[in-house]
Amino acid sequence: MSPWTSVPYVFIAPSLVLLTIFFVIPVVTAFLMSFTDFDIYSLANLSFARFVGMRNYTNLFSDPLFWKAMFNTFYFLVVGAPLTIFVALIAAVLLNSKLVRFKSVLRVGYFAPVVATLVAVSVVWKYIYDPHFGLLNYALGFIGISPHDWLSNPFWAMPAIILFAVWKNFGYTMMIFLAGLQTIPEALYEAAEIDGAGPLQRFWKITVPMLAPTTLFVTVVTLIGYLQLFAEPYIMTGGGPVDSTLSIVLLMYQQGFRYWQMGYAASIAFVLAAVIFIFTMIEMKIQGETKAA
Repeated sequence: MSPWTSVPYVFIAPSLVLLTIFFVIPVVTAFLMSFTDFDIYSLANLSFARFVGMRNYTNLFSDPLFWKAMFNTFYFLVVGAPLTIFVALIAAVLLNSKLVRFKSVLRVGYFAPVVATLVAVSVVWKYIYDPHFGLLNYALGFIGISPHDWLSNPFWAMPAIILFAVWKNFGYTMMIFLAGLQTIPEALYEAAEIDGAGPLQRFWKITVPMLAPTTLFVTVVTLIGYLQLFAEPYIMTGGGPVDSTLSIVLLMYQQGFRYWQMGYAASIAFVLAAVIFIFTMIEMKIQGETKAA
């Protein structure tokens, strides 16, 4: 065998070593931990961690708080993800239009929330939602709507977080859509216009089908990100009121770092990973069937 055949492995070896140390080993360790009662005492002495088999998982699926957190996470996903993608697509189409001016300024303005620190803007939005001094209630007062305590109301707390998440994240998705729009040949629109197609027909018959691969990518990325909802409810509501904004990741954090039930928290993490994997596979299968059709 030629010595040159081993050269590629020499170049990728540092990356493989780092990937093994900082990803593979921690994931395997966490998976094994999910079958133990690893807690704060086990941090000092690993012998305190006992193998409990599937007990963490059976306790998890019989825990009403887990199903409440799962419902909240899916509520956030089902409402927030389509809304984010829709707003991003509309913004990308407008920025790609020849009729819009100051595109660079608008592009920077729309993308600015994405690069802003999540913790900082969460605190700012918490004050925006303040029932007494918040800007939102002040603005609604001009149209005769009485003040609401948005983040302390079990019905309105999650919609308030969804609104914030859409504002924070749509700029990233918009930039990806914009890149996809700029790869669509202009000749397709010109031919459709000559054939008498209106703006809406050109959008549905050309833009939407040509953006299918881009839409799949942003859908998968948004889904994965929104299923990992944590910082927004942690900072803005703490999971309340009455657990109405408690997410799966926030529950995992509370079990692992508030109650030090790390084995139980690890089982939550792998259930979430399984859910993300299943959703991703379903979306890719749907996309494959759409292409085949």
